[in-house]
Amino acid sequence: MRFRRLLIFALTLLAAQELAATPSMALGYRPKYPANFTHFDYTDPAAPKGGRLVLPAIGGYDTLNPYTLKGDKEAGIGAMTVESLMVQSEDEPFSAYPLIARDIALAPDKLSVTFRLDPRARFSNGKPVTAADVVFSFDTLTRDPSATPGYRFYYGDVARAVAVDAQTVRFDFKRPNAELHLIVAQLPIFSRDWIPKGKTLADVSMTPPIGTGPYKLSSYALGRQSEFARRTDYWAQKLPSRRGMYNFDRIVYRYYKDETARLEAFKAGEFDLSAENVAKQWARGYQGDKFDDGRIVKKTLPHGAASGMQGFVFNLRNPLFADRRVREALTLAFDFEWLNRQLFYGQYKRSGSYFSNSEMAAQGWPSEEELAILEPVRAKLDPEVFGLAVEPPVSDSRYGVRENLKRARSLLMSAGWRYQDGRLVDKLGQPFRFEFLSYSRTYERIVAQWQKQLAKLGVELAVRVVDPAIFQRRMNDFAYDTTVVVYGASQSPGNEQQTFHGCQAAKTPGSSNWAGLCDPGIEAILPRFQRFENRQQLVSAARALDRVLRAGRYVVPNWHIPYHRAAWWDRFGQPATLPRYYDVTNWAIQTWWAKPGN
Repeated sequence: MRFRRLLIFALTLLAAQELAATPSMALGYRPKYPANFTHFDYTDPAAPKGGRLVLPAIGGYDTLNPYTLKGDKEAGIGAMTVESLMVQSEDEPFSAYPLIARDIALAPDKLSVTFRLDPRARFSNGKPVTAADVVFSFDTLTRDPSATPGYRFYYGDVARAVAVDAQTVRFDFKRPNAELHLIVAQLPIFSRDWIPKGKTLADVSMTPPIGTGPYKLSSYALGRQSEFARRTDYWAQKLPSRRGMYNFDRIVYRYYKDETARLEAFKAGEFDLSAENVAKQWARGYQGDKFDDGRIVKKTLPHGAASGMQGFVFNLRNPLFADRRVREALTLAFDFEWLNRQLFYGQYKRSGSYFSNSEMAAQGWPSEEELAILEPVRAKLDPEVFGLAVEPPVSDSRYGVRENLKRARSLLMSAGWRYQDGRLVDKLGQPFRFEFLSYSRTYERIVAQWQKQLAKLGVELAVRVVDPAIFQRRMNDFAYDTTVVVYGASQSPGNEQQTFHGCQAAKTPGSSNWAGLCDPGIEAILPRFQRFENRQQLVSAARALDRVLRAGRYVVPNWHIPYHRAAWWDRFGQPATLPRYYDVTNWAIQTWWAKPGN
């Protein structure tokens, strides 16, 4: 009798899980698209197939493996040849729709998630996708020592992946995590055939992954060019989440050593689309007959994406930056207002938040919800956290950064620094000297102004520009004093905050904890990004973390713009509706098509 009751209970539980399966799921809200949707609103299901799109990339590459820690990655392989279990729409904060997995079921206790695979899913070698391939992909990315460590952090709360049967896979969690089921849905899936038994990711650095994506790598010239051919046998081309997408027969990447060479190549017609990040080039470089007569289209494209934080990060692994007063002083010497007038043509807004251009950004005094998060760890936080949200310093339009430099000098004196022979020195007489590392000469003229103001404080800043490959190695090894980084912000921040700011990431080479940040107050707040019941709780957690990070002065805040700057040769069609959260290059790859005759 007892066995019979247990069996009935088990069957009831399985039935409940089966009933919980749904073709889409969103984080804290109802998905926009119903189960019977035919295509995303920002695509055109009637888009024709054919033609070619040529894109630029900076630097070079020496590996065809997008998942290894070592090596400079080829630009397109990961996005165009490998797909995830489900796909995220680009007009919602965080919603997942069917792709390799046809549905998703979150356990009632939120300690596991189950996916049933689409039996039509095929790898580029023609073999079907099985649960064993999904388990292999997860285990490889999270356990292979040669894999980029970000995957271990991102999926850190996943205990194991289990092949329930050939078409069903379950992920068991170590603890409840509000977004983990949707994060798992983003897992890239590749075939077990890609990596020979007994080998690692490092052993297949020049073997492209076997994925389910719409393209295959057709040819390449190492470090100079790569070309992808559309798969005519692409299994998902009629799925609603893929209809009207990936329309080009060929996509080509051409590599350029610097931004100036890239722009001149674009105007010469060597590639088709330029997403511009340099204000001076946008203001002065995109001019001439080809723009005037319409052969090249130049546009600013609005978007609703969070801008995150771009800034000059202080590497706390260097004792020079251990004192918050020192970091604040160096920040006061950065004259954004002058740069925006003189170099940026007034195009930018200052980034005051790690969640700029988003509802996640802290403003004014802490709300009751934020205080409920901050008060339990008050003893571990700077008192400034409980005041008005810290804003970047502003220079006077008439006197420039003079008053800020006075404040900076006082801060440096209080931190134990003194002047000797016109230089700022410590108690042992060692000068205050550090280096700014970059792979692009674009930042030389920007940092030059900061360099000039720091010199007035007796601080020596050297600027070193290195080859992109050397730059990446030094970033992986945290071998820098300061450099420019971007703390990317999604519409639903989550596990990536651990990789940005967590103690374990600070000790892991190749992680995104560029500041080397390991703070007990922050460490106490980070779990809030895994444990929330609704979107408002997530917003409050982000705002609370934002206050703490801003008070710490771990970066010199840079700037952002609430639109994309792009130009393209007028030989392409585009859907009538823009996505809301998108990258220009991916938008073109996914939804554009070649006009007849091109």
